Amino acid sequence: MIYPRVKRAGLLPFLLCMACIFASCRSGPSVTEESAAGEAEIETAGEDELPEHIVIASDPAHLPSSAFGEIWGYVVKGREQFLTKDMPLSDVGYFGAEVDCYGRLTEIPRRSGLADFSGRVHLVVTCPGYGLSHFVLADGGVRRRLISELADAARPYDGLQIDFENIPKLDGEIFAGFLEELRRALGDKIFTIAVSARFRKLAADPYDYERIAPLVDRVLVMAYDEHWSASVPGPVASMDWCKSVAAYSLNVIGPEKLIMGIPFYGRAWIDPSPAGAKIFTTIEKIIMENRVTTIRRENGIPVFNYEVPVQVTLYYEDDYSLSARMEMYSDMGVRAVGFWRIGQESPAVWNYLSIQ
Repeated sequence: MIYPRVKRAGLLPFLLCMACIFASCRSGPSVTEESAAGEAEIETAGEDELPEHIVIASDPAHLPSSAFGEIWGYVVKGREQFLTKDMPLSDVGYFGAEVDCYGRLTEIPRRSGLADFSGRVHLVVTCPGYGLSHFVLADGGVRRRLISELADAARPYDGLQIDFENIPKLDGEIFAGFLEELRRALGDKIFTIAVSARFRKLAADPYDYERIAPLVDRVLVMAYDEHWSASVPGPVASMDWCKSVAAYSLNVIGPEKLIMGIPFYGRAWIDPSPAGAKIFTTIEKIIMENRVTTIRRENGIPVFNYEVPVQVTLYYEDDYSLSARMEMYSDMGVRAVGFWRIGQESPAVWNYLSIQ
């Protein structure tokens, strides 16, 4: 059908995804907070409209409303303004503190930054890099110090969420030991973990659902990045793939602890992509094929410009796809969902959500 005057709510996801051509929303097949810091942002309010001739395959005029026991949303420090009081959220993950190269906790957001939110707020902590993760987990002294710092940082919050996405595959047991120790240190705080999507058990998996689920109160399964910046083009989270992930997660983690992650962002691919390192003979070929006539020098270094036609393939999420995914999860028995992240969505999506 033809959309009769789609407001800015529909334009935001499209523009956001176009920006991802140059700055990926996610850096790989799991979610890292390169995604929070490096995501290209087009998040300003306005009254711009899509052209009236744009054709969208499915009519979202009559979308069902989905209800969940818990609805989580993630807010990045510095972008608190995108969280509004009318959003039907039970929990907010506040992104985020980070483990630095010395194994110390840094960049801890103040709980007062979300003082207007009346629900539960959880401090989210990341640990970038496989080497750093191994160092933090394997060194007993560093690990004990970090656990103490995490427990102290969590005091103003309702809970703590661990989002360590770069655990070496052979470190599964020491990671589980870290979670056990942290669980004891947190006392009665709500303890959650974000894990990569799985639809079957893997060998030597540091995110083994069966091993981790008993150690925490909630498990957020990041059911996105089925396709990522370095993969072939495809949906960030296709319906069939999400269904398989949800079925496995419900069976292994159980509906009481499971939170199914839902993406608000999209991703674009360029074909062909001219980016990358070039050897001299390839550069000569580029000069000849593109009839480059001017090569200038910058401080002695040769440089030239040329233009090539490219095809852009862009997958993104709109009201229809988000509603369909939420309805599928609800029908499967999923009781909680979590959105990455607040500020990237079409505002209309909140019309199709409610807390049970």
